[in-house]
Amino acid sequence: MSTLSVPGATLYYETHGSGPVLLIIPGGPTDAGIFTALAAQLSDSYTVVPYDPRGNSRSVPDDPTLDQDMDVHGDDAAALITALGDRPAYVLGSSGGAQIGLNLAARHPDKVRVLVAHEPPCVPLLPEPEAAEGLAGMADVVADYEKQGVEAGMKRFEQVIGMEGQQQEPPKTPPTPEEMATWGRIGGNVEFFLAHGVKPISGYVPDVAALRDGATSVVVGIGADTPNHQIAYRSAKSLAGRLGSAPVVFPGDHGGFASHPAEFAETLRKVFA
Repeated sequence: MSTLSVPGATLYYETHGSGPVLLIIPGGPTDAGIFTALAAQLSDSYTVVPYDPRGNSRSVPDDPTLDQDMDVHGDDAAALITALGDRPAYVLGSSGGAQIGLNLAARHPDKVRVLVAHEPPCVPLLPEPEAAEGLAGMADVVADYEKQGVEAGMKRFEQVIGMEGQQQEPPKTPPTPEEMATWGRIGGNVEFFLAHGVKPISGYVPDVAALRDGATSVVVGIGADTPNHQIAYRSAKSLAGRLGSAPVVFPGDHGGFASHPAEFAETLRKVFA
């Protein structure tokens, strides 16, 4: 467990295993802890580096009133890779973390060997009128939060992204103390996410031309079990189409890296190879 000072923040990151660097970027209000199981599957072949994006959990911004900025997040990820060595990294970004990865690959292509962007919610890339409806829905999320609080904002967010009423599989074993701590931290990030993250993350437009024509290999991932009405699934397919490639199907749904870590890791190894 380490920290890195960057302009305007201190970033928390972890390192697991040895080998070429694999930077893993979580999305939304989540943090490095959600990748514990996946890191265990990959640490025999990679130096797995999950981190908390600035504003989440242990990555503390100097000014917590600022909205999230994908360029700033991309620069943070590039600074981490630089601090970890002199070679480009493999990168996995999940959801909003995939948006950060797309910014990183477009603006710092020398830092990335291969990017896997798993279900990035790049709403503006949806066909119309879906894009306009999605962006309006995200604005409603923020408005509901501002008027009625966190619970109302998250309820509206789940409606907009297509996860309202989604049943979670009960865990096969009781949660560990580490898992309990992770979910406690994530709960503490939700208000920051609603106030400063929802609109800039969902409204970010990846530089498709730079990603398509650049030296970095960019792979878009979708979940085998993700319902096709969910906004991140549809956005990912739209992005893949614009990049001129078919999306790679990963085990599980939007959080398949946690529910199917061994199978997800195996697919990731194949993509990187």
